[in-house]
Amino acid sequence: MDTLTDREKQILILVAQGLSNTEIAKYLVISEKTVRNHITHILAKLGLSTRAELIATAWRNGWLTNL
Repeated sequence: MDTLTDREKQILILVAQGLSNTEIAKYLVISEKTVRNHITHILAKLGLSTRAELIATAWRNGWLTNL
């Protein structure tokens, strides 16, 4: 998780809470394209392919313990 920016960490948490890209964009007051770009970068940095893998990896590594 250290390789992620603060914004990427914030988006990862919102993804894990089940929010859609549209909901994340509205919550953070950014565009959906920006959300998609952040998620793409998160997946690439962690070597993952899907949101499901991202959430599973985050839980397995204890990154979401404060939810």
